[in-house]
Amino acid sequence: MDVNKVLQISCEAGRIILENGGETYRVEETIIRICKAFKVDDADCFVTPTGIVISCRDLDGRNFSIVKRIKKRTVNLGKISKVNDISRRVHNENLNIDFVEDELKKIDSYVSYNKKICVVCSSFVAASFTLIYGGNISDFIVSFFIGGIIQLTLYLLKKLNSNIFFINVLGGIIASFFALLSVHFGLASHLDKIIIGSIMLLVPGIAITNAIRDSIAGDLLSGLSRGLEAFLIAIAIAIGSGSMIKIWTAFMGG
Repeated sequence: MDVNKVLQISCEAGRIILENGGETYRVEETIIRICKAFKVDDADCFVTPTGIVISCRDLDGRNFSIVKRIKKRTVNLGKISKVNDISRRVHNENLNIDFVEDELKKIDSYVSYNKKICVVCSSFVAASFTLIYGGNISDFIVSFFIGGIIQLTLYLLKKLNSNIFFINVLGGIIASFFALLSVHFGLASHLDKIIIGSIMLLVPGIAITNAIRDSIAGDLLSGLSRGLEAFLIAIAIAIGSGSMIKIWTAFMGG
């Protein structure tokens, strides 16, 4: 078996999981499982939220290694599930390495939901959170439109490869501005409920969960980095929404 190809395939599987919101320990387990399935037993890996390092030694004592930089991260649990399934099938069914490579390419290019559906769902999520926090039907309608605007803005900024801190600052500004505008013109009643419901789209729930899970699993470096990432995102949301409210009250009154 070509050791270099095994490392590349296992690294690709780990990259897909890590880029789509998977935990560090899950990435490491998948990489080691694929390597062992293709008789690369002396393999070890080190994974952080921004990189993967894999090394091994063949029967002749030669060392092999591969380093993969992770530059983008999103959330797609469907891709994680599919890669997990492939890694287990490799271990149990002795799949061909070329078949595994083709399957991973299909998974990586897989698009689970249409963007229009995601925008509509995001609108309902923001509006529903507004109701949960005590808003009325007019607040629900306003939050529905704000949620859609925020999601469209996120798509545009991600396409432009914008910084995640800037993205969340702008998201907070959009949520506060349209909430203030709607309450000012009497289209809605509860400013705080609308803002809270809308910014729930930006809250880093996966990052917080993975930070806790990685820390419990003993991956302290990944746990701390994910926790810091979640903290910075929360600060960005607060800066965006808070600054917009401050500017509005300075020019328009309380």
